[in-house]
Amino acid sequence: MGFFILIVAIVAFGLFLLDPSGHAFGDLQNGQTLTMIFYGLLALMLLAAIAPRYRGRLSRAMRDAVLWVFLFGLFFAIYAYRDTFTPFTSRLMAELDPGTVMTPAPGEAAVVRRRDGTFVIDMLADGVRLPFVFDTGASTVVLRARDAQRIGIDTARLAFTEEVSTANGRTRAAEADIGSLSAGTVTLKNVQALVAEPGALAENLLGQSFLERLASYGVEGDRLVLRSK
Repeated sequence: MGFFILIVAIVAFGLFLLDPSGHAFGDLQNGQTLTMIFYGLLALMLLAAIAPRYRGRLSRAMRDAVLWVFLFGLFFAIYAYRDTFTPFTSRLMAELDPGTVMTPAPGEAAVVRRRDGTFVIDMLADGVRLPFVFDTGASTVVLRARDAQRIGIDTARLAFTEEVSTANGRTRAAEADIGSLSAGTVTLKNVQALVAEPGALAENLLGQSFLERLASYGVEGDRLVLRSK
């Protein structure tokens, strides 16, 4: 019964905050007032639920209250300054997964070198996430046939007439276009590419048809940095 009276009192208090026309008193708008009522109701319900556990243990209740206030404040501070922590979290993810793209500055993208010495970049090709091996020796971007199909290229209609050299030797490829190719915030439109014959290519290659359109690119320590124009 006591709990029911508490709920009724809270609802009555909320209705008191609204005038007959439905507008909140003071500077609060109707939506803000209802939000305050909801969170106030929720807080009081939680308080009513846990209060019996601390009956006769005021010091313990105070300690736990301080702890929860501290944890809430810490969580709120991390959320409020989440943009400040972004470079640190992206660097951590890049170390754990070398293909993860970092954004050191606007218009820049960076990845960490893999243990085998190569740079692999997780990129978005027409909205599909694909890994690309950084390869300055490749004259163009080269796609595996199955990845070309994933981004909407009909490989059955392609003419594999271009000869290309890969790690597996020479093979044939077909010309194609990628509407949008992105590494983090670095994005290029209408990128010329080749699609290798099915089974001929182990990894997609990020070649000069993408790299030469950047403002710059280079290896800085253990990182590859791409900079858009």
